[in-house]
Amino acid sequence: MSKSWFSFEQQLESLKNKGMLVNDDTAALSYLERVGYYRLSGYWYPFRQMDPHIRGKRKSLFIYDTNFKHIAELYIFDKKLRLLALDALERIEMAVRVDIAHTLGRKDPQAHEQADKLDGNFAKKIIKKGKNKDKTEHQVWLERHNQLLIRARKEPFIIHHNNYYQGVIPIWVAIEVWDFGCMSRLYAGMTFSDRTLIAQKYNANAKQLEQWLRSLNFIRNVSAHHSRLWNANILEQSAQIDFDLNWLNLPNYRPFFYFCIMQHLLKTICPNSNWHLRFKHLLTQFPVVPKKTVALKDFGLTVNLEDWQLWQ
Repeated sequence: MSKSWFSFEQQLESLKNKGMLVNDDTAALSYLERVGYYRLSGYWYPFRQMDPHIRGKRKSLFIYDTNFKHIAELYIFDKKLRLLALDALERIEMAVRVDIAHTLGRKDPQAHEQADKLDGNFAKKIIKKGKNKDKTEHQVWLERHNQLLIRARKEPFIIHHNNYYQGVIPIWVAIEVWDFGCMSRLYAGMTFSDRTLIAQKYNANAKQLEQWLRSLNFIRNVSAHHSRLWNANILEQSAQIDFDLNWLNLPNYRPFFYFCIMQHLLKTICPNSNWHLRFKHLLTQFPVVPKKTVALKDFGLTVNLEDWQLWQ
């Protein structure tokens, strides 16, 4: 049975009845109207009381002294975190796109379309089940690649190549229509030697960079769709990293681990960037809440950044 519809005023009254303190009704109503009750509920979930009778279950009532301003502050922190992630991921995406185009383009301008220029498992191994049964991973990738070309068909550079080069799009042009997922999947489909050549640029091995790109694509999708990021469980996890003890102390199922990967990559891509300073400043804006209901350890921050060379 569907839940009942509540007006914004009724939603606010419901929160008050469950024990949430509201100092400014107008401001709270504004958040409910602009952000939505359901999206905000992910931010006040940790503030709900635990049910003493059912392990892991929370009651609808809020912990004593929970204030709507704490929910708003947490939402704003998360919004700024997502924007920082997108800023870093844009630079990473563009740099790795160029790496792929430069590496494959040396073999052939159309190497991305040619199975013999790619890894055998990616280009020749047949998928045995699922919606892509009887296709290769490369064929699936090409379908997505062609969809992106069609979507970009009105772009001047695509029109130019269609008019003057019979629609032949070299890889250094094709990269401009790729999204992060398309890029990361092609990197995974390159030969081991080509993947290694690119990965070494970032002080990583081929398997590490492949995992990192897949995980960062997950972060990118969460951020681009305005979903809650700060304490999300990362479903596309990369393996633990043993560069130093700080890396080994990080939980790889929490977002901070992947912000560290972003910083590691940015130190090569944009060595003079102040992104790390903006990130560290944002951490100082994490809301101070009663009883430490939420904390940066939920983000995965388990080390002191000031003692870690990565963040200097």
